[in-house]
Amino acid sequence: MTKTAGRITTWLCLISLILCVSETIAGNIEGLLSPVIDKPVKEIVTVRTAWSVDRTRPGSRVVLAVIFDIAKDFHINADKSQIIPVKDLILFPTRVQVIEASEGITVEAPQFPQAHPLKVDFTNKNMMFFTGQAIVFLPMKIDEKVKPGFLHLKVQIGYQACDAQTCLLPKKAVVEETLQIVESGQEPLEINKELFAGFNAAQTDVSRGAVGFDLFGWRFSVNVSSWFGKILLTLTAVLGGVLLNFTPCVLPIIPIKIISLSTAAENRKRCFILGLTMSLGILVFWLILGMMVALVSGFTAANQLFQYPVFTILIGGIIAVMAVGMCGLFSVRLPGFIYMINPRQDSLQGSFGLGILTAILSTPCTAPFMGAAAAWATTQHPVTTITTFTFIGSGMAMPYLILSASPWLVKKMPKTGPASELIKQVMGLFMLAAAAYFIGSGLSAFLAKPPDPPDRFYWWVVMTFCATAGGWLAYRTVRIASGKGPRVFFTVLGILMIAMSVIGGLRLTDRGPIDWVYYTQERFDEAVKQRNIVVMDFTAEWCLNCKALEHGVLNSRKIINLFASDDIVPIKVDITGKNPAGKRKLKEVGSLTIPLLVIYSADKKIVFKSDFYTADQIVNAVKIAREGKD
Repeated sequence: MTKTAGRITTWLCLISLILCVSETIAGNIEGLLSPVIDKPVKEIVTVRTAWSVDRTRPGSRVVLAVIFDIAKDFHINADKSQIIPVKDLILFPTRVQVIEASEGITVEAPQFPQAHPLKVDFTNKNMMFFTGQAIVFLPMKIDEKVKPGFLHLKVQIGYQACDAQTCLLPKKAVVEETLQIVESGQEPLEINKELFAGFNAAQTDVSRGAVGFDLFGWRFSVNVSSWFGKILLTLTAVLGGVLLNFTPCVLPIIPIKIISLSTAAENRKRCFILGLTMSLGILVFWLILGMMVALVSGFTAANQLFQYPVFTILIGGIIAVMAVGMCGLFSVRLPGFIYMINPRQDSLQGSFGLGILTAILSTPCTAPFMGAAAAWATTQHPVTTITTFTFIGSGMAMPYLILSASPWLVKKMPKTGPASELIKQVMGLFMLAAAAYFIGSGLSAFLAKPPDPPDRFYWWVVMTFCATAGGWLAYRTVRIASGKGPRVFFTVLGILMIAMSVIGGLRLTDRGPIDWVYYTQERFDEAVKQRNIVVMDFTAEWCLNCKALEHGVLNSRKIINLFASDDIVPIKVDITGKNPAGKRKLKEVGSLTIPLLVIYSADKKIVFKSDFYTADQIVNAVKIAREGKD
């Protein structure tokens, strides 16, 4: 009996010791994970779901809302795209993911609400959270071949709730939902309209199979759900690639390349090989770019390269070297390493390098066709993404291949002599202007302090090179031209170039006649709170299309007078430098590229969104927004 009692006592001591050790370990873990602790969360966050319609039918779209009701003084972490990482602190983003769905149901990316910055005690940084009621929308497409019955979904939901001092342990749940699928002739009834007021249908246009294009009022869409639609989109991507050759930064290179081809025109084989290698250089760049978009997380757009100031400055430096060395502007011997990055363009490696540079130069001025096709491609399977970008590159390379295969097209271009040298020198000065533009916009991005606008003084350097090109053209024409007609024409052209450069410098460094508000989330929320119509212009210093639209459309008298109205707040989102809030806003409105103009009605609904627009379109969109306000 004594032995038994001794054994019981021993076991009780061991159990007590284990419990004490466990409690100590748990306490240490709690300290290590602080401020993450475990509290009851049933009364803090409740999750429910709601459909946008009472039933659906084959070939239609439907939306499931996942609603987070969050208690006062609490919040949940933002989704992965909006959450701000904090060193030495583990934060779990809000997740909503369909893990099972009936056959024939295509579920699109979830649409999260805009997160809000909040200051908390456990870090000195503003954190991004959802507060109050947060609604996540799950759009989905019902295939036309789906038979009547029921749609079944399993949705996995994850979130982490916090208050000002601590964060609770993350929670996960699986929600099952069903919806009746009826015959095609039966009309579904919209329900829960108030919950779905914040759903942005425009944000899912690309992912739902209809790729929309808007070219200065000419609107059309391509349905890519069929093979015919995919072929049509491919042809559109090729056309967009061709248009990239007519962007301001690429144009100075074209005459130089034509002169190079005309020099080799007598040797058809040599001429074709030079054009082919340049075309391959263009194609290789777009192929690599497509692979980056398809495989590199966070890389989504061609012009995203120019959001990195170091890259922009590097490109400007390479252009400057090519302008000096390739065009023979100065008779100086450059360091040996310069010739490694600037080989003679009548060589295969030089022609290939020129092709790569030409493709890079086109990316800040994304053509409208190419932009829409590229945006669609980023949402597709990697093979589709890479293929689409390859077709864009093929379109851009096509003109050079045609010129090289048809030497008679370039034979009339002067091959040697003063006229040939003058063309190369003037184009070289324009390339130096392009170099100054890239270097200047890169430095401007380094020095920018959002939301304040970046400095624009570098435009005077750009325009100085343009004016010098005009002056040199006028001076040399008087010296070398034999006929009176060419002498007068090119002299007048040179003088006009000088005048336009001065006007360009004044206009591009001027902040303009519109009193823009530079974007912060707080300023946007305040404008919406006061029930104003918000016109939001997404732009950047490296985006030449943005500049063209700003000066050609937004600064027109009609728009200036319109924006002077008391009920309109013009907000500019400049993503030149480190402006994460602006870039998040661009993503929130469902775009990957700029330029972009978005018009919100007073109830925060998007009534207009376009990357190429006219003054009349803006006036009509504001009229629609005002009607909604009434």
